[in-house]
Amino acid sequence: MPFFPKQKVVVPVDFSESSADAILTALQMVARPEDLHVIHVLLPLDYLSPGAMIGTYDEASRATDAEKRMGEFLAEHGAASCQALVKLGDPGLDITEYANEIQADLIVIPSHGYHGVKRFLLGSVAERVIRHAHCAVLVLRRRDAE
Repeated sequence: MPFFPKQKVVVPVDFSESSADAILTALQMVARPEDLHVIHVLLPLDYLSPGAMIGTYDEASRATDAEKRMGEFLAEHGAASCQALVKLGDPGLDITEYANEIQADLIVIPSHGYHGVKRFLLGSVAERVIRHAHCAVLVLRRRDAE
């Protein structure tokens, strides 16, 4: 149990190793696993994506798949009893809006460390979260960062 536990900690996940590290770090900061809120935000399908054009894959089935994956991911990393949410929208903004709604004390987010053209094209969710968050944000460094 941490010395000064946080009441509510939000961890955005993309089901990567970095997300698993963020969950493990956040679990050390809360008194109970129920104080941990894990969120996964799906980007809306582009109208020109193959699944949307053919009509074989819609937002509801994507959300159902993500919820199933979320349950498996949390169970794998010892966080099955935490609060979990899957949303559709803009990751950077929806993460901060959710943290604001639940009055979170902290957001723990992994950094993928994109740079150069890749960062320019993809943007940075961590950067947007830092810019828009109402609470403290802990950005975890990648394992392979130099």
